[in-house]
Amino acid sequence: MDDLIEEWKNANKSDKKAQVKLVKRLTDKKNKNIDEVANKAHQEVFSKLDCLNCANCCTNIPPMLVRSDIKRIAKHLRLKEAQFTEQYLTMDNDGDMVMRTSPCVFLGHDNKCDIYEVRPKACRQYPHTDAYEFRNNSNLHAINSRYCPAVYHILKRLESII
Repeated sequence: MDDLIEEWKNANKSDKKAQVKLVKRLTDKKNKNIDEVANKAHQEVFSKLDCLNCANCCTNIPPMLVRSDIKRIAKHLRLKEAQFTEQYLTMDNDGDMVMRTSPCVFLGHDNKCDIYEVRPKACRQYPHTDAYEFRNNSNLHAINSRYCPAVYHILKRLESII
């Protein structure tokens, strides 16, 4: 298993307030280049961390699916959109369509995604730390750091710059 994953598991992930404070400091207006620095930290962390050794996102966070995701995945599975929706999706409290179960039904025993080529946009973009909109997702990063060792380590690297 990756050392970064082990380190994350051993860290105190229950301190949600500390993560929120850190992200707020990082995304403060004084840190104008935070998106660029975060993108570099993202590249560095993911060069050392293999998501297939974790898959915690797939086991704990049901992804949101938009209409184009539903259409694409249903076609791939040779289902009608209504069949796919009925079989695999549910509406969450925010009115978004999400996968019905966690862990994700498409997560293989080897932590590989059975529908990887057509996976939802939310899965393709997770953990949302490489886009040049790091500042705009600050609350999400604080939450995701509890589920994703990569986000945790990206935040730790950014902490040293402030």
